[in-house]
Amino acid sequence: MRVNTSEYMIITFSETTRALYMERICKEDGVHGRIIPLPKSVDAGCGLVWASEKRDRVFWITYMENRGIEYEEIMEVSV
Repeated sequence: MRVNTSEYMIITFSETTRALYMERICKEDGVHGRIIPLPKSVDAGCGLVWASEKRDRVFWITYMENRGIEYEEIMEVSV
């Protein structure tokens, strides 16, 4: 049986407050994505990550730098 998987760009944070700040800023700017629990395959500082179907690493780096959002890592995962 074939299982459908989806590719997501996830962004990890060292602290929960940074993840929640990302959620608030993205919502204000109309940038799509959401906070999800940390996938088991990922090791990060806090238990939340930002997940988005927009898998453009340059976009996310530029966006977070421009908005003053501190993050740990950006990676693609299959869910």
